Formats: sequence, structure tokens, C-alpha cells
Amino acid sequence: MKIERINENTLKFYISYLDIEDRGFDREEIWYNRDRSEELFWQMMDEAHSQESFSLEGPLWIQVQALEKGMEIIVTRAQISKDGSNLQLPVSTDKQPDSLNENSETDPDDRLPGGEGEQEKRETYLKPRHNRTTVHGKEGDDRSFVIEFEDIEDLILLSHAFESHEGVDTALFAYDEKYYLNVLFSEELSDDRQDDDLSTMLEFGIETNLTCFTLQEYGKELIGTQALKTIKSHFPLIP
Repeated sequence: MKIERINENTLKFYISYLDIEDRGFDREEIWYNRDRSEELFWQMMDEAHSQESFSLEGPLWIQVQALEKGMEIIVTRAQISKDGSNLQLPVSTDKQPDSLNENSETDPDDRLPGGEGEQEKRETYLKPRHNRTTVHGKEGDDRSFVIEFEDIEDLILLSHAFESHEGVDTALFAYDEKYYLNVLFSEELSDDRQDDDLSTMLEFGIETNLTCFTLQEYGKELIGTQALKTIKSHFPLIP
């Protein structure tokens, strides 16, 4: 796989179908199986993060162009305003990916059959993995999710409905007149258990595009660790 850094917010990948198969994926399923295609995509993005220090924070705009022997993928990181209300795709005037220009220099002989100069091309908007942020540390890579709450009562109800365990930690922030719970899962916790925990939390709050880094930078930390446990102990439910 080849990775080219176009600019601060854009990467261009080229991956051959042989490389895709070597990674354990079928050529057809990456087009028709969303879960498998996203699994491959996040593998590629993790490599880009490692090789190019490309941040995985925030939503991504993806263009996929299928060629005869592989795929060209353009990934642009969208920019979110500090309050999380505006989403913009940065446009570079100095250097744009070839596949975004009308005068693309892609070899016509490398295009898919089915029509003169025709290529299979898809565009999509993708949030981070369940709005996931990978937090790198000495003990491994933990997963962070941010959940928004309109008022403290919803947090109190959640604290009594959720069964805390060693595989998860929570921190509470105030930001833009709302409450945000940063949920940090251990990398050792299974995906199924994470999904179950998130499902419980989302019964009381809503997903948000904000990340833990945004909250740490612009928000006010109210409870730094074991927030749900702390809330539960201080706010008992009244029968």
C-alpha cells in the first residue's frame, strides 16, 4: 500500500487487490459489506496515523476510485468548530488530489471496463469509529467516546442504571452549557461489551462529534475519574 500526504488534512492511498487479499479481505466484500469495508479502511488509517502522523480525530470525507488492479482512496479530515456545531471540508488551492480534478492523469488503461473512460467511484462521509478516539499510552491504546447530556438528571439516572467495572473509566466535563461524559474503554475489553455499555449510556445521552481532546482543551473538568460512580454515590435515587 502506498500513502501520499497531499496536505495537512488530506491523504491519498493506493492499495492493490493483492494487498487487500493479503490482509484477509475479499475483493467483492469491500464494496458490498459495509462492516468489512470499514474494518479495512480503519486498518489503513491506523497505518497512516503511524507513518504520517495523520490525526484520526473528527469526521472524514472519503472518495474511493476503483481501478483495474486496485483502489485509489482520498481521505479528507473535516474541520469542526470549537463548539462542535459547524462542519467544514478544507479545500486546498495549492495541491489537490488528481482524482478530484477534471484533468486527472490516471492511466485510462487502468480503468474498470464497462464504458469508455468509466470508473467505479464512491464518496462517503464517515464519522470516527462510533466517534471513537484512540488514546495512546504506555499500557496500550484505549478507546474514548464522548456522550452529551442535556441536564444533570439524565446523568444521575445513568449512574444508577450502569454497572461500573474495571474495563471502563468515565470523566465528566461541562462545555457550551451542556454536560459531556468522556468514556474510556480499556483495549482489553471486548467490542461486544463496549457496545453493550454504550447502548446503556445512549439511552440517557446522545452521541457527539466532540472528542476528549476538545473537552480537555476547551471544557471544564468536573470529575476527572470514575464519574458515574461518584455521581451515584452523591445523588441517590428518591423513591
